[in-house]
Amino acid sequence: MLSRTYRTAGGKAFAAFLVALVMLVTGCGGGQTSEQKPAESQSAEQAPANNAAPAPAADQSYTIKHAMGETTIKGTPERVVMLTTQGVETLLALGVKPVGAVGSFTDPTTFYDFVKPQLEGVQVVGSESQPNLEAIAALKPDLILGMKFRQEKVYQQLSAIAPTVFVEEPRGDWKANFTLFAEAVNKKAEGEKVIEEWNKKVAAFKEKAGDKLSTEVSVVRFMPGRVRIYYNDTFLGAIMKDLGLSRPAAQNKEEFAAEVTKERIPEMDGDIMVYFTYETGNGEGSKLEQEWTNESLWKNLNVVKNNKAFKVDDTIWNTSGGVIAANKVVDELEGYILGK
Repeated sequence: MLSRTYRTAGGKAFAAFLVALVMLVTGCGGGQTSEQKPAESQSAEQAPANNAAPAPAADQSYTIKHAMGETTIKGTPERVVMLTTQGVETLLALGVKPVGAVGSFTDPTTFYDFVKPQLEGVQVVGSESQPNLEAIAALKPDLILGMKFRQEKVYQQLSAIAPTVFVEEPRGDWKANFTLFAEAVNKKAEGEKVIEEWNKKVAAFKEKAGDKLSTEVSVVRFMPGRVRIYYNDTFLGAIMKDLGLSRPAAQNKEEFAAEVTKERIPEMDGDIMVYFTYETGNGEGSKLEQEWTNESLWKNLNVVKNNKAFKVDDTIWNTSGGVIAANKVVDELEGYILGK
């Protein structure tokens, strides 16, 4: 559950008055006594979402409940460091450019290609599994956003640098983490608009798909040294739930995934299949994919024989796991489901 506690800074108005008075008496008038808020922040406060509390002003604070407890944040953060790739997508969708962010899983020295153009000038601060604390501190952030699942051990160190808010884990419905991060950066109203657009996209998909919503979608992932069948408690599983798509009976489980041997290839069958390969550059994931897709059990799957097994981008369909990727998945799924 998310909550905010607002505290006005009444003394600041009086202090500002005294400063202005001194400047007038000493003949130093004409200078700005306070920094003007950006237009975006002003408009967000002037037009809060229906039935929602107004966003806190620059001289107020609010408290966020999150995976590690509660964190109080003063005003709207301007120097945000993001320690999850999913969260990078969240910030970009909200119009917030971080000062620092973790790199991709495939190459921690840079960002995923589909978000890289929007992150020009943003400093890479390590990876999700190993954030660079010195680099983070050097950026002098006023807010750090991360994930308990990846960074619980360094939470106290991060909190000593700046107010820190953690989501629980990357799995499941991306919208929960999106909403928490949106509140943390004081962009609740903007976040609600993004979710509203998502809901419209989902409704449009359902209308177009009609009876084809009964299409059973199989999900398989190849990784270095292992193969997984993905169930419902995943990024893609949550998207398919929103869209109302069906899953093969063998995969319709409220669990994360199962690592399987070749004998379980028959469980991969479906009306359509999407499969993706996690590759770190050494070719091991791709090698395993080729090995399995050349197996007779694979070739005898109905979905393969019907040319309905589609190889998709692992980054978009699984690894990054945020709002931008989710929208791309729906666009591609529409083509596979409707046969475009």
